[in-house]
Amino acid sequence: MKLTSKYEMIQHILTEMKQPAYRFQQIADAIFKQRIGEYERMTILPKRIRQELIKNLGEHVLNLTPVIQKTSNQVSKVLFAIEGGERIEAVQLSYERGWKSYCISSQCGCGYGCSFCATGTIGLKRNLTADEITDQLLYFHLNGQTLDSVSFMGMGEALANPNIFDTLKILTDPRIFGLGHRRITVSTIGILPGIDRLAKEFPQVNLTFSLHSPFDDQRSELMPINNRFPLNDVLNKLDQHIRDTGRKVYIAYILLRGENDSNEHAEAIAALLKHRGPWEHLYHVNLIPYNSTDVTPESFHRSDKDRVQKFVSILKSKGIKITVRTQFGTEIDAACGQLYGHNKQI
Repeated sequence: MKLTSKYEMIQHILTEMKQPAYRFQQIADAIFKQRIGEYERMTILPKRIRQELIKNLGEHVLNLTPVIQKTSNQVSKVLFAIEGGERIEAVQLSYERGWKSYCISSQCGCGYGCSFCATGTIGLKRNLTADEITDQLLYFHLNGQTLDSVSFMGMGEALANPNIFDTLKILTDPRIFGLGHRRITVSTIGILPGIDRLAKEFPQVNLTFSLHSPFDDQRSELMPINNRFPLNDVLNKLDQHIRDTGRKVYIAYILLRGENDSNEHAEAIAALLKHRGPWEHLYHVNLIPYNSTDVTPESFHRSDKDRVQKFVSILKSKGIKITVRTQFGTEIDAACGQLYGHNKQI
């Protein structure tokens, strides 16, 4: 029997020890309600259960090791050490209304090599396990933070990691994290089989598609995945996703000065998203300012404000729903496309 997470392992240990069903709830409550991070401190449990948990799972509930935490206005970024000596990053965003959102990693590195992204320069080291993904959130939770919403927009392509589906089960399990499906967003560069599976298994989870160019040839240059899953195929799949789930699909678009921010690009985006049938109103574009780092090519720059305004006005005039994303965390390399997992000192 393959156990996919520590939570399954705990249930397995309790079954082997012939414990009553409420024991799992006691452990889950200790972690998620009382924020107890060591099994030994779960004194509601008999000593022999605690010993068995420690023997199988180690002393700490959390299996990631925080290495560095950087904080700037409204943003906190944590670099974690994972097994095999690698590093991953997670980001907490605090909004002025008190809402706390988390951007977490699903892979160590990324194998898709989008030309403007720092994470892509590392290549794919490996997929993260369901525990390594959920532990990024558990770290913040055990440190007293509320978990209001989470997006898989950290390092890696979430739908290329099969463990993402076990992760979503854990995050939405009412006994464990208990996150509402609509508070979770999965971002993809267009992995068709993953989009299919997400619609079947988690239809209420939000889906974001990274577009970054409405033109196939340019998108293939910026994002080599476009050769495997061309834009038109992905959009047809997104139409189906909207039809099957009745949910909005978000289109992420990073504005690169002089590359993909022309009037022609704005008009082409509008043309792509219009006349897609009765569901076209459920497409929503998120424009994202570009964030450079010291490992991304020097040829890419952020669009200036006037250009962004013009781009927005063209899309709005065509009836496209649009939001310009607020940027947080650029000064600590914690914004979109900047997560790199390096271990430089602050």
